[in-house]
Amino acid sequence: MHENEEQPLVSRPLLSAVALDGGEPIAEARHAARRFMTEVQAVHGIPVSDRAMGMVELVVSELVTNAHKYAPGPCLLDLEIGDGAVDISVWDSDPALPVPQAADPGRIGKHGLEIVMAVCRSFEIRREPVGKRVSATIVLADDPCGHPAGRLM
Repeated sequence: MHENEEQPLVSRPLLSAVALDGGEPIAEARHAARRFMTEVQAVHGIPVSDRAMGMVELVVSELVTNAHKYAPGPCLLDLEIGDGAVDISVWDSDPALPVPQAADPGRIGKHGLEIVMAVCRSFEIRREPVGKRVSATIVLADDPCGHPAGRLM
């Protein structure tokens, strides 16, 4: 392939980047995730289970809620399909890293990261030159044994 030739569509990464600043960022993020996952399935023919669709919306909602609640200013939502999964990444301006709390059924609220970690194949928090990035990966296919994180690789 020559430098000027375009890559075939199937070998290009499928991604979405959304800046969330003001208004209703959590609802906007959920809608953006739903649109992206629907397009991945309808336009690109990549199967997305109902479980994966719901988990993507849940994880996006939890991560953007935390960014909106604890970090001043805008946040960025990135979604990328690759290797049978969707990588979800939320950047915000606060350098303080969240600390997942130990499970406590008596605690009211603050279960978001606990939930995200339970339903994702991978989870990572890292500082950026400005702020931090929280990333999670959700498998697109269901696990035949019913594991909530999908098909374990």
